[in-house]
Amino acid sequence: MIIWKIYIFLKIFFNRKPSINKIRIFYGGSKSGHIGGPLVKIKKLKREFPEYTNGFNLVYLLSNNTYLSKASLYILKKRKIPIILNQNGVYYKAWFKGNYLKKNELMANGYHLADYVFWQSKFCKKTSDKFLGKRKGDGEILYNSVDTGLFTPEFKNNKIFTFLITGNINRDNSYRIISVFKAIKKLHKSYKNFNLFIAGNIENKDFLELKSNEMKIADKVKFIGKFSQFDAPKIYNLADAYITMTYKDNCPTAVLEAMSSGLPIIYSASGGIPELVDNNSGIGLEVESSWSEIKTPKTSKIVSGMKKVIENKKLMSEAARNRAVENFDIKFWKKRHELIFDFLVRK
Repeated sequence: MIIWKIYIFLKIFFNRKPSINKIRIFYGGSKSGHIGGPLVKIKKLKREFPEYTNGFNLVYLLSNNTYLSKASLYILKKRKIPIILNQNGVYYKAWFKGNYLKKNELMANGYHLADYVFWQSKFCKKTSDKFLGKRKGDGEILYNSVDTGLFTPEFKNNKIFTFLITGNINRDNSYRIISVFKAIKKLHKSYKNFNLFIAGNIENKDFLELKSNEMKIADKVKFIGKFSQFDAPKIYNLADAYITMTYKDNCPTAVLEAMSSGLPIIYSASGGIPELVDNNSGIGLEVESSWSEIKTPKTSKIVSGMKKVIENKKLMSEAARNRAVENFDIKFWKKRHELIFDFLVRK
């Protein structure tokens, strides 16, 4: 990490800003890939705006990849090279086990020195101002996006209703699955024809399998394993509904991909997800607010939400798809980036 930061500093120090007004972006050390939100986001941008590691006139940063030191940021400011920051939440005690104050201090450098900030949700802006200090510069709310031409519904006439959970799961965030396990155990008393698929990087799969056996629901649970962005549309098309108990998530792209695929969303009504999903396209479950502890909805509420989605699947599926197309299509996301990039380059 230190060597990488030095490398990025040298790139910035020796960069010579071009005199042309063409958009030439350096992504500040953030890499692209097919797995993980930040990697996929940079990959989406690079398709439209290729990276220049020399002769760049814009720098685009992700708040969760703080590769630029304060010195690097000041060099950019001195040379009048605009900094755009994609702000995706902050660190706080409930989920970060280390020194969250120190991490926020580092994040705050880019937050306040950036020429323009894209907040991923209203919740994201509110919490950023709370933990990083109120920002005085320009910015806007720009939700994450989905390629609605790639993530499309697939007609299913399944007799077994399938719920889907995706993500990177470890012991610290196993609550996202265990809370659903508890609901499944109760749901099974009134519904028989359903199951739960779990897809993604599940670090503690053995522990969760043991848990499902202990709760006598193992026959209802299937672990699919890791998948890349290429496989994601197929994963969503295996299911009838998407469920996420992630606490205070800022703007999960997985929720948008699921909606675009026609999946109603059952979610913890915390963070930025209530801004993404309305009452027609999903069920928000009331949950206590805390910055020091992870909270989950009551099991009875999760069960109630699952029942409601099963009973109203067709209408909610159509509403989810329509909402994704009308509000979160990638074309609008790209256009907003292009307009801001062009404005800053010509300013």
